[in-house]
Amino acid sequence: MLELDAIQKRLIEEVADLHAVPSGAYNFRANGKLAGRSTTANIDIVSKENGRGIDIRIKPGTKNESVHIPVVLSASGLKETVYNDFYVGADCDVVIVAGCGIDNCGSQDSQHDGVHRFYLGKNARVRYVEKHYGSGDGEGQRILNPVTEVYQDEGSSMEMEMEQIKGVDSTRRLTLAQLQAGARLVVKERLMTHGSQEAVSDYQVNLDGAGATADVVSRSVARDHSTQTFNARITGNAPCSGHTECDSIIMDQGRILAIPSLEANHVDAMLVHEAAIGKIAGDQLIKLMTLGLTEAEAEEQIINGFLR
Repeated sequence: MLELDAIQKRLIEEVADLHAVPSGAYNFRANGKLAGRSTTANIDIVSKENGRGIDIRIKPGTKNESVHIPVVLSASGLKETVYNDFYVGADCDVVIVAGCGIDNCGSQDSQHDGVHRFYLGKNARVRYVEKHYGSGDGEGQRILNPVTEVYQDEGSSMEMEMEQIKGVDSTRRLTLAQLQAGARLVVKERLMTHGSQEAVSDYQVNLDGAGATADVVSRSVARDHSTQTFNARITGNAPCSGHTECDSIIMDQGRILAIPSLEANHVDAMLVHEAAIGKIAGDQLIKLMTLGLTEAEAEEQIINGFLR
């Protein structure tokens, strides 16, 4: 039985799109404590001995199953670091939904640093969804510093959807990936900052096996006085292909720094990077305003479509 109050349930809905208890395996964490857990015949979840994280083991051949592991903080001043390890067996095809929501109505900073390590067996397929969200009218900050490590065996596939749209004052995201032969990594990042928020995204991908591929794409909007840094480095150590792209809208007094980086250590490594930063085009605003929208409404429509 889940032990969540009304605020925590709202945060769960925001970061995991859950309006009821999920049917598959899950592990809910609230204010530093276990709030609910369920396992299946194919997916086991075990707490680490030190109490600072969990091990998730998915049996080889598991398909059409999901794991939800959201974290919520509603206590001002709470700071924690959690280590979660995922062992995904060969030939699996699963969905993993994570994310963290912080509601801070107090004067002290609240912070969650989650370290997720994924070990994908041969030909395993994983779709990983991670959302970050912040709310609360307190003076304390909402801080999230996720670290994601991905180790992919031959022929495996990892699709990552990383979203942070509202309410997080400071975030530093570090993603490390190592791909063996024929492995595939796709990252889709969606980010919006406002006020005086700061966001740093750092991706480091090593393509170590023949035929490995990586596609790291970020779309972001920086509003008010917020700042963003996007640093993506792809290293090709074998015949492989890699692509990184940063596409950003800058508004008001926002600042964006994009640092795409490529390193080819093999003659057949094909690596590409793209980066574009600019304001909303005037003709787009005018077109929507002729349909009856105000300038502010037109901006919101354009941003929503851009981040979709």
